[in-house]
Amino acid sequence: MARTTDVVFAGGGVIGLAGAWEAAQRGLSVRVVDPAPGRGAAWVAAGMLAPVTEVSFGEDELAHLFAAAAARWPGFASRLEAATGWDTGFRACGSVAVALDASDRAEIDQILEFHHRLGLDASRLTPSECRALVPALSPSVRGGAMMPGDHQVDNRAFLLALIDGCVRAGVELNRDRVVSVSLDHAGSAAGVVTDGGEIFLAGSVVLAAGVDTPRVGGLPEGVVPPVRPVKGHVVRLHAGAREAAFPHPVRGLVHGRHCYLVPRADGSVVVGATSEERGYDTTVQAGAVHSLLDDARLLVPALDEWELVECIAGLRPGSPDNAPFVGPTAVPRLAVATGHYRNGFLLTPLTAESLAAYLATGTVPPPLDAFPADRHLPAARAGSEP
Repeated sequence: MARTTDVVFAGGGVIGLAGAWEAAQRGLSVRVVDPAPGRGAAWVAAGMLAPVTEVSFGEDELAHLFAAAAARWPGFASRLEAATGWDTGFRACGSVAVALDASDRAEIDQILEFHHRLGLDASRLTPSECRALVPALSPSVRGGAMMPGDHQVDNRAFLLALIDGCVRAGVELNRDRVVSVSLDHAGSAAGVVTDGGEIFLAGSVVLAAGVDTPRVGGLPEGVVPPVRPVKGHVVRLHAGAREAAFPHPVRGLVHGRHCYLVPRADGSVVVGATSEERGYDTTVQAGAVHSLLDDARLLVPALDEWELVECIAGLRPGSPDNAPFVGPTAVPRLAVATGHYRNGFLLTPLTAESLAAYLATGTVPPPLDAFPADRHLPAARAGSEP
């Protein structure tokens, strides 16, 4: 039997890996159990770090959480890069929101008001100012806004850096699937059981398995929070150049539909993302890809000439109130970190630091203490779009 560790993370997505790395930085012995670390929904994501444009009006508490999370990113990325030598692709570049018609323009104006009400910097742009910032934009763009607080990270480079950071910090990575939590005679979490029958004992267990969190057995009913899979299609294109296709991520409104284009340093662009309630289906549908490409081409006509590199779909862990579940549960020594929905990357540093603090002190610090894992919510509903 493998050695007992201070903590075992059931799940090696971006949340589980970052939490494990942060816990190891604080001197804890850590194990991560996942059949393919870093290859879940986080591998599909675009890495947009947008503290306001991913919330709905009225979700002020959530917007404040996202703003606090965005502030953690520069320091976290710097520490990880220093520890591993990796370039995570974190860029404090701001994003340009653009509108294709008058109603889209009105919605962007509402988003601007929301930014200003929260005390965040954002400014209105004329059509020519939008094209000055992103010359590839269509002449049909009706105006937009500069969101200097929106940034990006290369999701795949960041995940690889996290895996390397975990290995360097002594985290044990076991490529197995967790099927249940092992409870001791007192009903406390004592470890996890894999599909191969192996038991990994630990002083604490953190369920961070994304959409698979409710599938982990061995727990009393109602302990695991109500997360559900929300499917998202993403398309990757390449401009043929060895430098970024344009300087800022673009958040487009196309006749009421949301579309984003995230440029990478190597000349590729990530286009996303759909939001679909299709259960655990990850097949790629032609209609969804067509819709994404059609909207992206209306914003940036030059995409017609670019290479289509990848079409992929992943499953985000949605929650009934669009907020994450982080912290202890009714089962002693069992914590949960899931339900991050469309903001897994944005919330990663804050969640990781909060988990490490909880494992060390038994208390989740603010602002994540306002989103406990055991809060009572109604049945899951469809996630709202910003």
